[in-house]
Amino acid sequence: MSTSSPRRKRTEVIAEALKDYIAEQGLIPGDRLPQEQHLIDALGASKGTIREALRALESQGLIQTRTGPKGGAFIAEVSADRSMELLGNYFFFRPPTIHDIYEVRKQLEPALVASITGLLDAEAFAGLEAVMAYYDHPPATLDEERTQRHKELEFHLLLVEHCPNPLLALMCRYPIRLLMNHTVCQRIYQHPYPELRQRGHGYQQQLIAALRDGDAERASRVMADHMRDAQSLMEAREAMLEKTFFKAGGAASPPSREYLALQGHWPGKSTPGT
Repeated sequence: MSTSSPRRKRTEVIAEALKDYIAEQGLIPGDRLPQEQHLIDALGASKGTIREALRALESQGLIQTRTGPKGGAFIAEVSADRSMELLGNYFFFRPPTIHDIYEVRKQLEPALVASITGLLDAEAFAGLEAVMAYYDHPPATLDEERTQRHKELEFHLLLVEHCPNPLLALMCRYPIRLLMNHTVCQRIYQHPYPELRQRGHGYQQQLIAALRDGDAERASRVMADHMRDAQSLMEAREAMLEKTFFKAGGAASPPSREYLALQGHWPGKSTPGT
């Protein structure tokens, strides 16, 4: 027996029609949409439906509305931050674990660095090395260590910025952002972890050298080793946290609410990862 798709709301249909209209008219970010009456006539929709559809597109980040004499609805480009927020909503009630995240990073980031080999100029290398300077020395305080962990992730985000494949870039960016917001990472970095900094910095030095030499195979191999090592270190520290919580609650006790909360991430919090 065949099943039919749920009937779409009129507002959803018109919102999709508006997207088609934008594409057909060749409108780009910054361009202004035609007046409301024009859209009503062009799409055969009521004023109320057009306004609801525009609000839907605005919530998706595709348009921005401005008030005043020169106001109206303008095409907007969905930012990386906005796209991460929307993806975060999808995972809100089923957050990936640290293991999940690194399993994905191990597959994607070696391909990422292979794709950017030969594309980085002197300015790009200078930017990467400037970020590395934040964690090329032992931290003096716990706050500095947290900053160092954040900067280590910024290093990877800088690599993503040079990716010529927009889909691969998005797929690489999201796991990194997850780690920035992951609650377990918040707890991990409440304690010094010098091995993580030292080994991560070492791998990144090797990676920079491979990229400078234009050796895509070596760069990919170094990144794969870096991700495997980081996963091992992070999971070891996570297991230590888990053991601590179970011990505090008693060997026969179920996981505490605090421990269970550690298994997720909360979008919107800017927290270091690795």
